[in-house]
Amino acid sequence: MSIFGTIMNAIFGSKASATPAGGAASGGAAAAPGAAPAQTVDVAPILDKAVAAKGEKLDWKHSIVDLMKALDIDSSLNARKQLAKELGYTGDTNDSASMNIWLHKQVMTKLAANGGKLPPEIKH
Repeated sequence: MSIFGTIMNAIFGSKASATPAGGAASGGAAAAPGAAPAQTVDVAPILDKAVAAKGEKLDWKHSIVDLMKALDIDSSLNARKQLAKELGYTGDTNDSASMNIWLHKQVMTKLAANGGKLPPEIKH
């Protein structure tokens, strides 16, 4: 399973029907263009609960690394480079700061596109 698929499953549950990784970002067509998401999921309480269970200060609203850690997903540089490839990142993957900012924005955008309700302070 893709890393983005793993993120989707962790938030939406195993029946999540995510747009294929790289869908719009790589020019590929989504599974059902224009179709409404199958379900709406309030993302914040799910991630807040995951963060609380970790017992450490994780800022999932701003950090892709913290979001991945909260969901027990490998957040290593290699894993983030793989996620960047899945989502169609064209920048320099050795510039991890820029890549991380892009990844967080893309993940939030894709969560919203797949029925995720995000807090208003998250710009996607």
